[in-house]
Amino acid sequence: MSFEDKKVIITGASSGIGKATAIKFRKEGAEVLLVARSEDVLKDLASELNSMYLAMDITTNKAAELIIGEATLLWGKIDVLVNAAGIIKSGTILDTTIEDFDYMMNINLRSIFHLMQTAIPFLKETKGNIVNVSSVTGIRAFPNILAYCVSKAALDHLTRCSALELAQFGVRVNAVNPGVVITNLHKASGMSIVDYAKFLEHSETTHPLGRAGTAEEIADLIMFLASNKASWITGETVSIDGGRFLTCLR
Repeated sequence: MSFEDKKVIITGASSGIGKATAIKFRKEGAEVLLVARSEDVLKDLASELNSMYLAMDITTNKAAELIIGEATLLWGKIDVLVNAAGIIKSGTILDTTIEDFDYMMNINLRSIFHLMQTAIPFLKETKGNIVNVSSVTGIRAFPNILAYCVSKAALDHLTRCSALELAQFGVRVNAVNPGVVITNLHKASGMSIVDYAKFLEHSETTHPLGRAGTAEEIADLIMFLASNKASWITGETVSIDGGRFLTCLR
């Protein structure tokens, strides 16, 4: 899966799945543009990987144009867009505020739609592809994370619909649907270290393979879907969750 001379944009690149994906793409010879909000973290990672970075809030209306503009200014082309940025926050239909609902939709869905749409003219030129980071919650319903579930289910359908519409141009669109993965996602949402440890322990019982996943495992699947080895795969939302989507709620 050589990515020599391939140009890749990765959002959510400062931690977790996005960071692991950036590291793997660089190891396979790709040039990467790292995008996230935390400039200090991005700056250190960019130095480590000898890559460029762009620190910004991807929910702003100008973010997509700035990101795609920076990439095309650097490289003159785009081969792969990886949308790994995302947030999670607890809440039910009874107590999720409209502000929290909108915030999650803006990051987990709207920003991705806008970035995909803006990148398409350049991906058409290279017959490139898009990989979205969704979730098992896009496939299965879980309590107390309603807005997150809805955003990921919508992202899955955005993936499928856009794949159908872009196939005529040779542009592929796929998504990965992880189960619980050891990252900073839940802690960034406010979960304490103690509660997170309990959450990971509980995940051993909710995933048939008996453990949470790693960011590197998800990055491997992203790399495959972005590679020529997946050249006849599009519109797929691929589960990588230790079998969790097979189970009923536990």
